[in-house]
Amino acid sequence: MRTALQAAVGLLLALLAGRAGASLFATIAPGAPSLPPPIDLAGAAPAGAAAAPAGAAAAPAGAAAAVRPAPTPAASAPSPDAALAARADPIASYTLRASLDPAQHTMRGEGTLVWRNASRAPQRELFVHLYLNGFKNPRTAFLRAPVGGFRGSEILYDYGHIQVTRFAVREMGGADVWPGGKPTTPGDPEDETDIRVELPQPVAPGDAITIDLAWDAHLPSLALRTGHHGSFHMVGQWFPKIARLEPDGTWAHFAYHRLSEFYADFGAYDVTVDVPEGFTVGATGRLVEEQRRDGRAVRRFVQEDVHDFAFAAWDRFREMRATTEDGVAIRCLYPAGNEREAALEIDLVRFGLARLGAAFGRYPYGTLTIVHPPEGAEEAGGMEYPTLITTGGSWLWPAVGVRFVETVTMHELAHQWFYGLVATNEHRHPFLDEGLTTYAEADALRARYGDGSAARLLGIELDLLAQYRVGAIASGHNGAVAQPATAFIDGEDYAGLAYTRPAVLLATLAGVYGEDVVRRAVGRYARENRFRHPGPEALLEAMRREAGDEAAEALRAGLFDGAWVDYAVATFQSWPADAASDAPPADAGADAPPAGGSEAPAYRGHAVVRRRGSLVLPVDVELHGADGGVQRARWPARESVARIAYAGASPLVAVVIDPDRRVLLDDDLANNARRSDRDLLAPAVLSRASFGVGLALTLLGP
Repeated sequence: MRTALQAAVGLLLALLAGRAGASLFATIAPGAPSLPPPIDLAGAAPAGAAAAPAGAAAAPAGAAAAVRPAPTPAASAPSPDAALAARADPIASYTLRASLDPAQHTMRGEGTLVWRNASRAPQRELFVHLYLNGFKNPRTAFLRAPVGGFRGSEILYDYGHIQVTRFAVREMGGADVWPGGKPTTPGDPEDETDIRVELPQPVAPGDAITIDLAWDAHLPSLALRTGHHGSFHMVGQWFPKIARLEPDGTWAHFAYHRLSEFYADFGAYDVTVDVPEGFTVGATGRLVEEQRRDGRAVRRFVQEDVHDFAFAAWDRFREMRATTEDGVAIRCLYPAGNEREAALEIDLVRFGLARLGAAFGRYPYGTLTIVHPPEGAEEAGGMEYPTLITTGGSWLWPAVGVRFVETVTMHELAHQWFYGLVATNEHRHPFLDEGLTTYAEADALRARYGDGSAARLLGIELDLLAQYRVGAIASGHNGAVAQPATAFIDGEDYAGLAYTRPAVLLATLAGVYGEDVVRRAVGRYARENRFRHPGPEALLEAMRREAGDEAAEALRAGLFDGAWVDYAVATFQSWPADAASDAPPADAGADAPPAGGSEAPAYRGHAVVRRRGSLVLPVDVELHGADGGVQRARWPARESVARIAYAGASPLVAVVIDPDRRVLLDDDLANNARRSDRDLLAPAVLSRASFGVGLALTLLGP
């Protein structure tokens, strides 16, 4: 958690930044009575186009408006839900039983794994992830590589581990093949989170084997995603889990790394959880059976078409339930005193299931369980598993108007699509999960709360994209978005490049090409690749099909090439139209007639605008006359510098690039406007105010 001092300073910064942005933004434009429709570089306006209302050039109040794209239209689906894949191909299915001793923080497990070779090559080996061994001792790859600037800074007072006692293949004479298993972490012989197991005979393509499993586990003190705090237990990555075999016959296996998450095949899970009576359990899937005997509560959970299973157990959970109009049973488990947060989380999940389902395909499961961890167990919060999310956040945030609880709830819910249903390789391409999830989260919260999607503080509405723009810009020159989890130098780069920069890149494309267009592109990607484990090429193809080649190339460059952009007004000038002998040499569009009329212009001129960086996006340029008249030109920005023509009834006194703030990834907003009186204070202060809002909310967040 952040300290109380950080929260107080953050709140003050947010208020000051909001007030500064609200009062200073209007001074960018010198005050235009009307705003004609956009004109192209030749100066021609669309026939019959009507002028905008008076004062339309001025921005709405609020600092967040400095980085806000156009209003969000209602979500639309690119194809009917009937076209969605109905089921996953079951490749790795588990029937497990786990008995938890919460006093000793130990667990005994047994069961079976049915695994099918769905690749094109015979297999003489298996790779098994034992990620609980990441907490075994200080020498593991996980604990030796703490990262700053991200979650997971806990200090373990109790180590955890998993020990497999049986791994017998029925079809191979019941041979227990585990004793020959070897750790495979390159250059790290002490790490035991990725195990290679040789088989006595090959498994042919299409054939299946049944493996009898048994293991003992000890949960660590609560660390990243799993462990215990008092009697509260969050149980993730707790069983021997087979790695994913790719179609070409290569295994996608990797050690448990601090910044990496997971990747696995789909299957059916049938899991029985045995805990002391009095403990409530929240788990993946639907509860199909419950028995109580000998002081124990035994619950059986079943779920098809998923690729993981996790559960939480605590003897002090309160419970709240609801059902959506589509029949999804929502269950929220929370500590006493967090009733308001539980009700808010259920409300957000109801909204999110409908909103995200409309955009990215109907949620296919019958349950969604929310776990709000108790105080002191924050490391269990903010995580996703199939049909199970963990949230978090103090009662303070809703009380003061900061939407932290809402943000973490919507983010983890959105993971049900990009982690759960699409199921990309989070180790190799973390942005495909975290970046798309952050985009979907921001889009849904803006639909829910409008300009106040991040906070509403003393009447000031702050937009979530203003906050995320901070991390996106700060990390933009630190490397490519599309890199594996292990390549990020620290947690700050991981958060900026895997989460916020791809989200703000997509929001930028939405501002430029249309929010509904980009939402359809991401929706096409999610729908067409449900249960398919796609790579980045599938996202690029979906963008190309919905938004065109130009948008797809901008997305590719922004993801793979570290492309960035900074628009700047270099110079501008104007002169009386009858002083032809004194005018600079004419160039394309320089002698265009004035927009909206046939009278000869009294003044001609031009503005020189520049695009720094390799991210090519078209942008609007506003030309302001001294009489308050405003003209717009659409600059394709394929070249790095251009001269934009002006023809008007009065001298040109100001130029503004991207007046609607659609290009959220513009590196520096301070150079987007220039005035003849050289009053550069307004845009510079605006830029600082916008960044201040995001920075303040970053300080506020736990």
